[in-house]
Amino acid sequence: MVAARPAALAPQAGKERLRLWIRILRVSRLIEAELRDKLKTEFDTTLPRFDVMAALYREPDGMLMSDLSRYLLVSNGNVTGIIDRLVADGFVVRALREGDRRTSMVSLTKSGRTFFAKMAAVHEGWVNARLADIGEGEAHELASVLQSFRSNWEAET
Repeated sequence: MVAARPAALAPQAGKERLRLWIRILRVSRLIEAELRDKLKTEFDTTLPRFDVMAALYREPDGMLMSDLSRYLLVSNGNVTGIIDRLVADGFVVRALREGDRRTSMVSLTKSGRTFFAKMAAVHEGWVNARLADIGEGEAHELASVLQSFRSNWEAET
C-alpha cells in the first residue's frame, strides 16, 4: 500500500521516485508498442479499436458516446472516428437516444462481441506469457500499488 506523502522528501527518496517514474514510462511504452504490433499483425486492428471494443464488451446494453469518451479519457472526436469505422465493419451499432436525439448509444453487434472475445482470449495469453515470471502474490501486490497510485492521482486532478 502507498503511504501518505511526506511534506518534504529526502534527496535520495526523490531520486528513487524519479527512477521509478522513468521505469513505469518505459515499461508502459514497451507494453503499448508490443500490443499495437500484435493487434495489427494477428487481427488487423488497432489499439484504440481494441480499447473501444473492450469498453463496449463490458456494457452489453451499450454506452452513451460521451460516457465512452470519458471512460477512455479521450475526446468525443477521437471516439466518433473509431466508432464510425467499427460501424462500417459491422462490429458496432449506433442508435439515437430516445428523448434526446443529440446523443447516441453505441453497442457491440453479435459479430463485434464474437470478434472481441477472440481478441481478448488471445490478449490474455500474451499477457500471461509476458508475466509468467511474476507470481500471483507479487502480481496482486503490484496491481494494488498501481491502483493506489492511480486513485491518488485521480483524487488530485
